[in-house]
Amino acid sequence: MRILCSNDDGIHSPGLAALEDIARTLSDDVWTVAPEIDQSGMSRSITLTRPLRIRKEGDQRFAVDGTPTDCVQLAVGHLLDRRPDLVLSGVNNGHNLAEDVSFSGTIAVALHGMTYKIPSVAFSQARMDRNKPRWDTARAWGPKVLKRLLDVGWPDDVVMNVNFPNRGPEEVGGVAVCHQGRRANVELYAEERTDLRQRRYYWFGFQGTPEEPPAGTDLRAIYDGLVAVTPLHLAFTHEPTMPALEKALDDLAE
Repeated sequence: MRILCSNDDGIHSPGLAALEDIARTLSDDVWTVAPEIDQSGMSRSITLTRPLRIRKEGDQRFAVDGTPTDCVQLAVGHLLDRRPDLVLSGVNNGHNLAEDVSFSGTIAVALHGMTYKIPSVAFSQARMDRNKPRWDTARAWGPKVLKRLLDVGWPDDVVMNVNFPNRGPEEVGGVAVCHQGRRANVELYAEERTDLRQRRYYWFGFQGTPEEPPAGTDLRAIYDGLVAVTPLHLAFTHEPTMPALEKALDDLAE
């Protein structure tokens, strides 16, 4: 089995090293193509306005000065002599739950693998505040969850989003298959600062308060110390809204 590993935290991130360890529990044919620097929050962005450069990091290991999606595109279309059988992303430094999935570069890697009809899985390690991520938890639970997912399989228009809780490996309570949740108390904000030349600049961050997410969601599972597994896809159409729109707009076609 040929496995492609990538991420959005960058080629030197400890989470990528954890991902490569997970991949090697399945195969010795592991390739890594990851961003040169941190590309968190880039979602499915691709680089169209400048050339991209690739730097060889080692045997079957490459850094790209572009986005996570750029990395998958160059790996599949240029660097590998044949397509991988599996695409793995992560392990992200921090969870990717609820609304996170819409702007996550970690999820984007898996989604671009999906466009090639390659089974793809995104892994993220939850952490609290400024605590260091529990990479030992990802290493311990990642292979077990991944092997079981591959045994079961999933449709080729779906990716698997796997989040590990902020607990030690022996403290994890199990695995939950979850719906994508929705946060009620978190918002993105811009903080204004001043540099040493007295020029203003802005830094984005998140703020919020603790909440009680409903049962069955990825948020609830992580809060309860479970590995959260959520099947994701790109069907954005909201079907319940369609009939009312058709009724309201039908006469405009006359």
